Amino acid sequence: MNRDLKELQDKIGYCFKEKKLLRRSMTHSSFVNEHQMDKPDCNERLEFLGDAVLELVSSDFLYREYADKPEGELTKIRASMVCEPTLAYCASEIDLGSYLLLGRGEEATGGRNRDSVVSDAMEALIGAIYLDGGFASAKEFVHRFVLNDMENKQLFYDSKTILQEIVQADVPERVLEYEVLHEYGPDHNKVFEVRALLDRKEIGRGSGRTKKAAEQVAAYRGILKLRERVCI
Repeated sequence: MNRDLKELQDKIGYCFKEKKLLRRSMTHSSFVNEHQMDKPDCNERLEFLGDAVLELVSSDFLYREYADKPEGELTKIRASMVCEPTLAYCASEIDLGSYLLLGRGEEATGGRNRDSVVSDAMEALIGAIYLDGGFASAKEFVHRFVLNDMENKQLFYDSKTILQEIVQADVPERVLEYEVLHEYGPDHNKVFEVRALLDRKEIGRGSGRTKKAAEQVAAYRGILKLRERVCI
């Protein structure tokens, strides 16, 4: 078994009985195509399953955690916790992209750091844990790595709006804008790098599969930077 995948098990605190499930969860379709493997050997089916497990676990958590909130608010909070950028953020906290098996083309175009790729892998990993260890094991993983640090996750989801509110509350005349620095990859699979500028000075930078996703990351890092200044 790949040493890196053993390292990943240590990192997440779960040891697979069926090691092939872990490997499959980290196998991107580009790797399968390049090595002429069977289509089911990629992580797409596990991603499908993990998505359903994640929705159930997060719904159950929010129902119990926020007994006073109506269905509409719970739906909005759940969306913020399981959307692609937030899942990619969760995946980055365990450096999940570094464990992926990618085809050379996907590797060359930055797939290891692409939100869509790593968020799908996160869901596939949840699906693999569910199949290997049952619902309780999958639930424990989701609580530890997705439903943790709720305040920051919601801040990340609403980062552009929150940053705008912070700037306007401080000095309404200040100019907040976003600038695309780079875009690379084929048209169907582009990656954008964007920076957030406050009065033409960079306060945060981020990348994403769309300009909007990249702006969201840049805004989140901008918020953290502005908060550091306040604390100092």
